[in-house]
Amino acid sequence: MQSELFASENMAQPATAPGLTQQNAKSLKYAVNGECYARQGAMVAFRGNLQFEKKGQGVGNFLKRAVTGEGLPLMTVRGQGEAWFAHEAANCFIVDFAPGDSLTLNGRNVLCFDASLSYEIKMVQGAGMAGGGLFNCLFSGQGRLGVTCDGSPVVIPVSPQSPVFVDTDAVVGWSAQLHTSLHRSQSFGSMIRGGSGEAVQLKLEGEGFVIVRPSESRPVRQSGG
Repeated sequence: MQSELFASENMAQPATAPGLTQQNAKSLKYAVNGECYARQGAMVAFRGNLQFEKKGQGVGNFLKRAVTGEGLPLMTVRGQGEAWFAHEAANCFIVDFAPGDSLTLNGRNVLCFDASLSYEIKMVQGAGMAGGGLFNCLFSGQGRLGVTCDGSPVVIPVSPQSPVFVDTDAVVGWSAQLHTSLHRSQSFGSMIRGGSGEAVQLKLEGEGFVIVRPSESRPVRQSGG
């Protein structure tokens, strides 16, 4: 049988070492030898002796309900084998953390990560009930994190001389050391007249970067989500 479907770049290859690797632009592969964490429902295939278990109280509430109506329940993937992860054909990326690195990430963009990474729920400083969510997740430590983005991300440098303003529905994540606050970009009179559709942004100041997606649409609320 012959087809472009069977091109070499589409074929899954046996893992050469444990851990997280890129399968293609839309999916990641994790060679599990012990355990890792992943977004519930993100597994699209696996082989080997693996168990998938919902996280319990304390970690199952990994991300409190965001204003978008979505939370981020996690599962533990445990055993020996290979698992493939994806989410709604979004682009997938791997972030390597060295000691001292930290990243604040919107929960909707977390796909899977090493158990060696530390994570905690943080209230977004100064963001109130912004559209991007009241809570984001702070990752730190050493290991690899799988991240998704709807479309190709835009990574914008932030400097003390040049703060960056981002739409709260488009932000993916930012350097954890940045200072955040809400910024109103239109007058009350303009809002009364119908507004520009760009009333409030998240302002980021300091030294680092911010990642945004090329979309302001909010995720569709899922029943039971």
